[in-house]
Amino acid sequence: MKIISKIAAAGIGLVFVSSSVFAQSVADAKKAIDAEQFQKAKSMLKNLIVTQSTKDENYFYLGWVYIKQDYPDSAKAVFQKGLAVNPKSALNYAGLGTVARLDKDQTGATNNFNQAVALAGKDSKPYVYIAKGYLLPQANGKVAPADATAALNILNKGNAASAVKGKDKNVAASSNDPELFITMGEADRLLLKSDDAYTNFSNALAIDPKSPAANVALGVLWKYADNFEDAEKQFQAALAIDPNYGPAYREWAETDYRWATSVPAKASVKIKEAVEQYKKYISLTDNSIESQMRYADFLINAGDYQTLQQVASELAKSANTNLRVYRYLGYAAYENKDYPAGLTAMTTWVTKADPKRVIPRDYLYLGRLQIKTGQDSLGIQTLHKALELDTTQVDVYGEIAASLYAKKKYRQAGDAYATFVSKSRKATLNDYLREGFSYYFAFDSNKPDTTLLTKADSAFSYIQHKATTPIPTVVLYRAYVNDAKDADRNNIKGLAKPYYEQYIALISAKATPTDDEKKNLANAYVYLGTYYEYKEKDQAKAAENFGKARDTDPTNKQALDYFKRKAGGKSK
Repeated sequence: MKIISKIAAAGIGLVFVSSSVFAQSVADAKKAIDAEQFQKAKSMLKNLIVTQSTKDENYFYLGWVYIKQDYPDSAKAVFQKGLAVNPKSALNYAGLGTVARLDKDQTGATNNFNQAVALAGKDSKPYVYIAKGYLLPQANGKVAPADATAALNILNKGNAASAVKGKDKNVAASSNDPELFITMGEADRLLLKSDDAYTNFSNALAIDPKSPAANVALGVLWKYADNFEDAEKQFQAALAIDPNYGPAYREWAETDYRWATSVPAKASVKIKEAVEQYKKYISLTDNSIESQMRYADFLINAGDYQTLQQVASELAKSANTNLRVYRYLGYAAYENKDYPAGLTAMTTWVTKADPKRVIPRDYLYLGRLQIKTGQDSLGIQTLHKALELDTTQVDVYGEIAASLYAKKKYRQAGDAYATFVSKSRKATLNDYLREGFSYYFAFDSNKPDTTLLTKADSAFSYIQHKATTPIPTVVLYRAYVNDAKDADRNNIKGLAKPYYEQYIALISAKATPTDDEKKNLANAYVYLGTYYEYKEKDQAKAAENFGKARDTDPTNKQALDYFKRKAGGKSK
């Protein structure tokens, strides 16, 4: 279904709404950040830095906007200015720790986070933003369980540090910061601790019943449980509190999409609803390049590469566009089979972007594009680089193997197929067949390495054990492999005999064998004739099999030579 393309298309050409009148307070700036109105928040915070230049939190939240917009260098500079204003700013140390994590500087991250904790006192916010730093997606777009666990650990410390005693003396003291519990619930959800996540989101609502973010968080929890009705109710509750809370519409749209794909009977209705929700979401975000980048990220996740290419092409026309647009152009062009354009875009991104911003998936697409444009050797090297950076991408071995096979680099192809079938859940019997072919053909050009024959036979044997019915091609190649092991006709052992006999039985049972099958059948009879002549010394059976070979394929040279030899040089 072209569900997402309909949703995506609804966003094109919309006029984005923004306000030129900003309330000058950190609380309003934070509200704009929460609503994903980053340009609005940025303008407010820049004004605050001018009018309240000694308040370190103004610098921190501006830096956090840069983090959300994928400008870590700009964020770092602002956090440092915040520390210049207040050297004991726990929030700005939390920000620097997050930048260090994004820069893969684990030591720097740990040192800055530790400093933030040491300075935090009873303030929960430094703990919250350290946790948010851990929960930022990694290069693969996911959050590692270890990072989600680290987030939970720091949030538990923050809860203890900022705990206040309630009216009920029988209830343990805890933080009164709803954002802490929302963040804790998000970490729980990522760790698949749904009950704990529900408890923490509910705690946030108990502290602040007017929190649209807590309602949306609960809706997302229900969405991933495929409880679409309750998810919808939570989004409606968030919008009842704040009708302009964009993330509620975005999550509602994505829930409708998931609902449509999960329940086909509701697809038509839910597609229409998703279109409407996404229109509202886009209308409530600022019309910045960064907001359109977030839209592009959504299109990648949705798999709508046609619209992605349109959006990215428009973004590329802007003089001050984010360089990341070339990633989107490269991905979209590859998926849309526009390989030369894709190669140009991906090369631009990989060579010009800060190396810390280039992710393994970028190298996957670059390698694929290089292969598709005839640069196979370079493409294989690039795919290997992607694997070095992300060893979980085992399916890439299949792409590497296919390219090597096409280039007739059979031994390398065999090794790549062997790795692929041993590690990937997507491997099929056809991949085992290519593995067997690769090792067999490699032996043929690299005699006498018999280990290649053993590897080939192992692959073919696996297929025979897994296939529900015998496959003639597999049987034939098992015969070839064992025939190659038994190459000395004067000392023939008959290793290939059972396989040739099985192949003969399979092809003889067919009503109309193909011409190729007839030639293969004749060769099978030739092998049996040779076996009986030299191994068994049974001349009658030898003549019988050579006769069948000649009858099956009158042009078979070995059969004709046999009868010439037996006739003393005269053909029968």
